[in-house]
Amino acid sequence: MSRLVIVVEKASDWGSYYPSDNVVSAQDYLKQPLSDDDERTQVINLCRSYKYLGTGYYVSLLAEARGHKVIPSVRTINDLRRRSLYGLDIEDLNGKLGKFLPAGGRDTTDFGILVYFGETSYPALEDLARQLFETFPCPILRIEFERERVWQISAIKPTGLHSLSDEQEDAFAQSLDKFSRKLWRKPRARRKFRFDLAMLVDPAEAMPPSNKRALKQFVEAGNELGIEVDAIGRNDYQRLAEYDGLFIRETTALDNHTYRFANKAEKEDMVVIDDPGSILKCTNKIYLHDLMLSRKLPIPRTEILYRDEAKRLDELAGRMEFPLVLKIPDGSFSRGIVKVETPAGLKEAADALFQHTALVLAQEFMFTEFDWRIGVLNREPLYACKYFMSRGHWQIYNHAAKGTAKSGGFQTLPVREAPADIVKLALKATAPIGDGLYGVDIKKAGDRLALIEVNDNPSIDAGVEDAYLGEDLYRRIMAEFLRRMERKRLGVRG
Repeated sequence: MSRLVIVVEKASDWGSYYPSDNVVSAQDYLKQPLSDDDERTQVINLCRSYKYLGTGYYVSLLAEARGHKVIPSVRTINDLRRRSLYGLDIEDLNGKLGKFLPAGGRDTTDFGILVYFGETSYPALEDLARQLFETFPCPILRIEFERERVWQISAIKPTGLHSLSDEQEDAFAQSLDKFSRKLWRKPRARRKFRFDLAMLVDPAEAMPPSNKRALKQFVEAGNELGIEVDAIGRNDYQRLAEYDGLFIRETTALDNHTYRFANKAEKEDMVVIDDPGSILKCTNKIYLHDLMLSRKLPIPRTEILYRDEAKRLDELAGRMEFPLVLKIPDGSFSRGIVKVETPAGLKEAADALFQHTALVLAQEFMFTEFDWRIGVLNREPLYACKYFMSRGHWQIYNHAAKGTAKSGGFQTLPVREAPADIVKLALKATAPIGDGLYGVDIKKAGDRLALIEVNDNPSIDAGVEDAYLGEDLYRRIMAEFLRRMERKRLGVRG
């Protein structure tokens, strides 16, 4: 995958640990001649200080100039000097710190902890330590707290390996080993792949965007094109810097790790699908509603309901015909969608949905035997499917079915055989969102078209979306990653 280099300021700083070929002195690293080898290199800079224009600063600066991924980066070093970035009250910090203050320490007004690669020995502050490391990726951080009325972070300081006690050195070694499993592990035989692509998956997800056979097809298609595709999980956040690109194959949401992964990948200047902008625009139906209206694209008649406007909800029955469909803004795979037949049912369903969201969409019910799904990649149509409603149900997915959710049938066909107006509408819908991979759902009733939604993370299951293109579907997606990664390497934008 990538070569690991650990840089220490003095050889004695590593004296407590086993010798390793991965460890070099700062002086030797700075004197290294530039190499034509395109092997990805991950540098962990353990210099004693990152003072501006000091040895540690130059290690990170030249690492970036050489195309190496380094922790801490120069940006992180500079950010750690800016107290404005972290001088904020931390929610529930009083309660968390109170759990492990020394006996009789209620009068304590300052406190500090060490964080090694996002880990701390204080369980109550594990989440905080991880979040701070994600914000300021640095091998060793000392987090200092102070209390006047409430606890707050007073300082975040990078700390040198040489300053650790024996017990702290053991804790650091464990965290380093966990952070980079390659340190004491025999390296595998190097494979000749031009690029490395991380594919974010969750094996435990009940309804993932791609089934296991499709994930395997992505790996094989990538390998054929010189891309090593490596499945990663939510705990591999800090490994992202090892890769050239990120392909998200988990259901995305703004409030979970998928958005953090996409955001970090974009900041690392990696090729990423789904990019954070697409996730932001597609995962909220309220946003999509206004976006499509502003583009004058046909959508079902829709009204937005507000939790605190009971009168508007009461009047809705006079403005729209039943049945109606209520939707929470961030539902997926037909979840968070309720069909209501009467004013009483409308109020009951709305009250239930308002427990989870301040806004709800009320939409006219358009029955069709199937929805069109047009896959779009880089502003071009990729595949076309008909998704039929689940048997005896009004949606594609029936979550009320006993056992697992039941879905209707499908028909996959060449894009050229899909109605031209459907394909044209799909391309218009994705144009203001981006150039990623999307699935556009459209209903057609007679001559009327209605855009239902744009999915930033469309289903691509073996046996369904690939039923016409077969292996070529996976090759086309991997070929787009290859094109973008080649352009990144050449410094070409767009």
